[in-house]
Amino acid sequence: MSSFSFVHAADLHLGSPFHGLAMKDAGVAELFMEASRKAFTALVDQAIERQVDFLLVAGDVYDGDWKDNKIGLFFNREVARLERAEIPVFLLKGNHDAESVITKTITLPKNVREFPVNKAGTFTLDHLKVALHGQGFAERSATDNLALAYPPAKPGWFNIGVLHTSLTGREPHAPYAPCSVDDLRSRGYDYWALGHVHDHEVVAEDPYVVFPGNLQGRSIREQGAKGAVVVTVEDRRISLERIITDSARFAEKTVMVEPEDDLPAILRRIEAALENIAEAMEGRPLALRIRLAGTSRHRRELLARAQDFRDEAQAACHRCHEDIWLEKVEVRVEDVRTVAAGASAPLGLDGLLSLDTFPPELLAEAEAKVAEIAVRLPGGLGAQDRALGEDAETLLAEARELLLGRAGGAP
Repeated sequence: MSSFSFVHAADLHLGSPFHGLAMKDAGVAELFMEASRKAFTALVDQAIERQVDFLLVAGDVYDGDWKDNKIGLFFNREVARLERAEIPVFLLKGNHDAESVITKTITLPKNVREFPVNKAGTFTLDHLKVALHGQGFAERSATDNLALAYPPAKPGWFNIGVLHTSLTGREPHAPYAPCSVDDLRSRGYDYWALGHVHDHEVVAEDPYVVFPGNLQGRSIREQGAKGAVVVTVEDRRISLERIITDSARFAEKTVMVEPEDDLPAILRRIEAALENIAEAMEGRPLALRIRLAGTSRHRRELLARAQDFRDEAQAACHRCHEDIWLEKVEVRVEDVRTVAAGASAPLGLDGLLSLDTFPPELLAEAEAKVAEIAVRLPGGLGAQDRALGEDAETLLAEARELLLGRAGGAP
């Protein structure tokens, strides 16, 4: 068998909004919005530079139905670059770009081939003796074990299975095309190219079962470096190399507040916590969530001056690095007096709103309200992450903090 290499990518989510970004600087917001496109361009650059033999995408090229043809034209432009470099592209539809979801089309170059959605199909590269087997999603939700219906391995060839799946479960990803590693092994393939899970993971090595992760983080839930995998095969021996394609990143920092810290002291603690964060950025813009924890006698002032403090926190970020942009300040600071008083304190508004947990009936009502709002939002916003960016309990906690700040003011 001749030596060859290929790129295994998944979850491009072209056209995806960036959830949770509320930046005042329109230029910075646009930079983050364009990150998924830049990531795919970087992937194509790498494929051409490395002269790989083919590229495969294991689902979710798009984030959902197109508002117009711009995203289709962009994808066409990039895969046309691969055609000119004589690199075939194999696509599999995932839950976000299922046949029932994408209603618009752009004719793609001849080097692009799509796996069928009604049953598993096989593409062959005769000069490499490589067979690729896969089945895309016809509908957004695929609850059947598709892997068991994949064809047996082609004897004497290098067999690759392409599948969009959560395997036996990968929170918080929906349980689509569920299957076990043993189910995959039963097909006798040499490599399983998976998609759907946005974290990079080598699930198994006999055979290789790999999630490359998504090309670009899109919210605070998708932190760290993102990219794809280059697979090199020499005499059936497989080696993997992760390539990083993201052009912007998300991160979070927990900053512990001491009881006597006033607002300037808290800002100094933020700066100290960010002293070495440039290493994680690796030259990329960073959307940062700061979580304040601990206890403080200045908690009410912090809440009452939330917007002013956020602006000061953004300034503190820029004193550490010019490309750190504040995604959110999350206040999880307890009032020193409430903690000291304990259960004997009179309930009142402060005590009522400071409860650690919310009654189940209140949470259920809040979830129902969120669902009601979600259906009225523009298309795509609630497609993967929650419609309002957070779960109901977090939204209630934020509302509680706002009420406390307005009711109590500064101590």
